[in-house]
Amino acid sequence: MENQRILQIHSQINSSLERFLYEQVNRINEIDDHLKPVASSISDFVRDGGKRFRPIFSYLGYLGAGGQGSDAAIQVSSSLELVHACALIHDDLMDGSDSRRGKPSLHKYFEDLHSKSKYLGKPEKFGAAAAILIGDLALSWSDQMIYETDSDSLNLGAALPIFYEMRSELMAGQYLDVLEGVIAKSETERSRKIAQYKSGKYSIERPLQFGGSLAGANSKILESYSEYGLPLGEAFQLRDDILGIFGKSDVTGKPSGDDIKEGKRTLLIAMTLEGCNAVQKSKIENSLGKYDLSDSEVTVIQEIIVESGALARWEALIENLYLSAIQAIKNSDIEAEVIELLQFMATAATKREK
Repeated sequence: MENQRILQIHSQINSSLERFLYEQVNRINEIDDHLKPVASSISDFVRDGGKRFRPIFSYLGYLGAGGQGSDAAIQVSSSLELVHACALIHDDLMDGSDSRRGKPSLHKYFEDLHSKSKYLGKPEKFGAAAAILIGDLALSWSDQMIYETDSDSLNLGAALPIFYEMRSELMAGQYLDVLEGVIAKSETERSRKIAQYKSGKYSIERPLQFGGSLAGANSKILESYSEYGLPLGEAFQLRDDILGIFGKSDVTGKPSGDDIKEGKRTLLIAMTLEGCNAVQKSKIENSLGKYDLSDSEVTVIQEIIVESGALARWEALIENLYLSAIQAIKNSDIEAEVIELLQFMATAATKREK
């Protein structure tokens, strides 16, 4: 991100998270020494990188509805990063992903801890249990971060229903994503709904509406946030799907072709299956969910996606969604300065490489 105002907001969010995590880590460590890996792992996970898209969009939603610069609004917006941490930790476990941001995912970290400590039982079971609990802890902390904010100046009564609706939609989308893998069918309409609920709504639309409601946004502004956030949120997830197959591991922090190995039946896969021949379709079906897929086999699948025309259609779809989002906020009641920042964020969300 190169926009100075966005960088400033990003820095404020990091500082808010840092203060909160410092207090929570100390509280956890006081309970028992064996909890130190728990405290340090969740703290490091949240601190380590992250684009902070959701808190940034929340704070922009607040400013766009006329909210004035506020540490309280920054802290409440920052709580969304803890919801995101929960989603990523659980997602890695459900997908069987071994890495995140170039480091072992949390369930793998605790598997290794189990083995190094020579604990009894199966390392995999211990790692899974730890990841579930730590993801739940992050979700709990998102509530606590809001509760501990001096929020007299914020309209939490209007914002919290959106916050809870966002979390319900996220879990619903995540379940549909898991279900898609076991149904082993790829349908564009269902895949698009999963993309919308698993990532799109909770990444952009709901954070904007959450932040806007903190400032007492009227219905017209909330509608503009939805008209901008829904297409952009979908485009954000579609870009993520491309990176999950074509992304460079040294940039994304995950192995190239990871989504193929995990058997994810994304909309990109559905569109590819619609446009390829029987031999190519069989190759894709036999490769999905194959964790020992070689680099050369991943390359073959990538080539099929390109040859089918799916990748070109995909990029065109992302561009159309991006343009739809930009058009939605032109001449809206959103503060003019924030419209410019939202245009910048739309580019950052759809043109990214990780």
